[in-house]
Amino acid sequence: MPAAPARHILFLNWRDTNNPEGGGSEVYTERIAAELVAHGHRVTLLCAAHGDAPAEQVLPSDVHVLRRGGRHTVYLRAALTYVAGACHLGRLAAGVRGRPDLIVDVCNGVPFLSPLYARCPTVVVVHHVHREQWPVVFGDWRGRFGWWLESRVAPRVYRRCRYVTVSKATRDELVRLGVSAARISIIQNGLPGPSEEPVRRAAYPCLVVLGRLVPHKRVEYALDALAALAGELPDLRLIVAGRGWWEPRLREYAARLGVADRTEFAGYVTEQRKHELLSQGWLALVPSLKEGWGLTIMEAATRETPAIAFRGAGGVCDAIRHGRTGLLADDPDDFIAKVRWLLTDDGARRRMGEAARRYAETFTWPAAGNQLATLVDGVLTSDHRAP
Repeated sequence: MPAAPARHILFLNWRDTNNPEGGGSEVYTERIAAELVAHGHRVTLLCAAHGDAPAEQVLPSDVHVLRRGGRHTVYLRAALTYVAGACHLGRLAAGVRGRPDLIVDVCNGVPFLSPLYARCPTVVVVHHVHREQWPVVFGDWRGRFGWWLESRVAPRVYRRCRYVTVSKATRDELVRLGVSAARISIIQNGLPGPSEEPVRRAAYPCLVVLGRLVPHKRVEYALDALAALAGELPDLRLIVAGRGWWEPRLREYAARLGVADRTEFAGYVTEQRKHELLSQGWLALVPSLKEGWGLTIMEAATRETPAIAFRGAGGVCDAIRHGRTGLLADDPDDFIAKVRWLLTDDGARRRMGEAARRYAETFTWPAAGNQLATLVDGVLTSDHRAP
């Protein structure tokens, strides 16, 4: 069978990995976009501008990045950019990009609603549904409006589009919002093999939390576990790696609990430092309210570090095989109990860590890229949005 012709694919995502607020969704977007480039497609990523980041950039993967608008205006700028036919990189690639043949519309709560203005097929990527997060992030009318937009407007606008998600849990939630299961494909995250040798495990019990410091990541529960177990494990320490506007509140909370001297706020860390921390840690804690999958869980797994998360947090149930590669807690008290168990049972912790590594080895970006490339080729060949 002849290879599919190269097409121009436009990704719409609110952030990129260089954005200080970027997270797992941005890693997924850029890695899977790079895989489409490897399949011969031309790929442009349009996201919000931030800081001193250039308005136009070509990544080493040959993904072309356009930064337009800000946190709230990027959605309008995406529509205006498309309508103006300006999906190119000016001086860097003048005339090469042109209008896209297909849009990959990444919905992180607020949808781009690209079918309203685009004259090409759209594939929708949803990492997780934000029902629980809207009232946490915005406790007023903005949260209600956001949930209405996500749960009512988006399913109708995207009613003829194919969906991609990263976990069975999110697929099931989308079905409950009225999206036909037949239109949803699960394409899970990949994992690059660790590029550095693991460092030695810490000699003292060490907990690691990695991610953005925002309310819905619920780092407070990790601090609660630290405080509850400090008397039993006098050497216990917690490392919180990441940055975000909630950090001052977390520092205050650690001080109120009396564990500020046991808690290290490491801030932003490089990839190398991240893997050093995941190697040193005895456990990775993921107390988040909701995760599409749990990239941090799998990154910890590559270092044989089991993770503990909450059973009701969505895609973490796919990232953790409960009792084999890590643990899922039912409530805050159960979370603390499970942290205590694995910190004090060296054999169970070691067995779960080894199983976690084997499980993580089954996820690769080329495999995820092959799945998306097949989906994209099918959508472009049929030249219509799924009914």
